[in-house]
Amino acid sequence: MLGKGERTSELTKTRRRSWRRSHTVAFSLFRSEEDERDEAQRKEDEMILLLKKAKLNLHRGHHQAASSFLHQAVVLAHQTHNTNAIVYTYSLMANLAYVQGELDSAEKLFKAAMSFMLSNGTPLDDNAVIEMGGVRGEETEGRRYREQEVLRKDTRLLLGLCLDSRARYRASTRNLKQAEEDYKRALDICTQEQGETHPQTLVLMSDLATILDLQGHHGDALVLVQRAVDLSRSAGHPDQHVLLGNMAGILLHKGQLDEAVHFYQEALRLARQNHDQEAVDQIQEGLREVTRRRRSQEEEEGGSDE
Repeated sequence: MLGKGERTSELTKTRRRSWRRSHTVAFSLFRSEEDERDEAQRKEDEMILLLKKAKLNLHRGHHQAASSFLHQAVVLAHQTHNTNAIVYTYSLMANLAYVQGELDSAEKLFKAAMSFMLSNGTPLDDNAVIEMGGVRGEETEGRRYREQEVLRKDTRLLLGLCLDSRARYRASTRNLKQAEEDYKRALDICTQEQGETHPQTLVLMSDLATILDLQGHHGDALVLVQRAVDLSRSAGHPDQHVLLGNMAGILLHKGQLDEAVHFYQEALRLARQNHDQEAVDQIQEGLREVTRRRRSQEEEEGGSDE
C-alpha cells in the first residue's frame, strides 16, 4: 500500500502524463488544420504558376507545352473547388483548341466553361486571384464590397469572352444565326460593363456587323459598322483600320463601289502606319475585288448597249 506522500506523488505524475497526452492531441489537431491550410495554399500557388506558364507558352505559340500546363492547372482548380479558376482555365483550353483547329473539342470546352459560369455555385465573396497571388488579411466591409463588385464585373466579362469565342467558332462552321446570337449577347455585356466606346465593344460591334452582312442583311450591317467607325474616330481606337476595312467590305457587298474604295484607301493608310501586314493584304484584296466588280459592270453595260 502506498503512503500518503507516495500517492500524492503518483497522482501528480498521472496528471502530468494526462496533460501531456491532451496537449499532444490538441497540438496534433492544430497541426492537422494548419497542414490542410498550407496544402490548399500550396495548390493555389502551384495553379497560379501553371496558368502563368500556360499563357506565356500560348503567347509564344508553344501549344503542346501550354496544353500540358493547362491540364495540370484544371486538375488543381477542381481539387481546390475554385470556380473562377476552372472557368478561366477551360476558356484558355477552349481557345487553344480553337486555334489548333480542334473545333469539336473547342465547342465542348466552351460549353463546360459557360456551364460553370452560369451555375449558381460561384460565391461572390470568393476573391481567389488567378493571375497573381495575394496575402489574405482582415477586410473591412467597404473593401469586401469593392472586391465583390470587381469579381462580378470580371465574371460578366469572362462570360462575354466565352460568348465571343463561341461566336467565332460558330461563324467558322457557318452557323451564322447562332453566331449572331452569341455576338449580340457578348456585345450587350461588353457595352454594359465597359461602355460603348471601349475598344473591345467596338470590335464586337464590327464583328456582329460582319455576321449580319454574311447573312445578307447588308443594310443593318452597314448601320452597325458605321456606328462602330464613328465611335472609333472619337475614341481613337487602336485598330480603326480594321473597322474601316470591314465597313468598306460591307459597302462593296451593297454595290456602293466608290464609297468602298474611299474607306478601303483610308483603312490601307492606317494599316500601313500600324505595320499590320495581315490587314494590308486583306484590304488590298478588297480593292482588287472592287476592280473586278467594276470591270464586270462595264462588260454588262457594254453588252446591253449592243
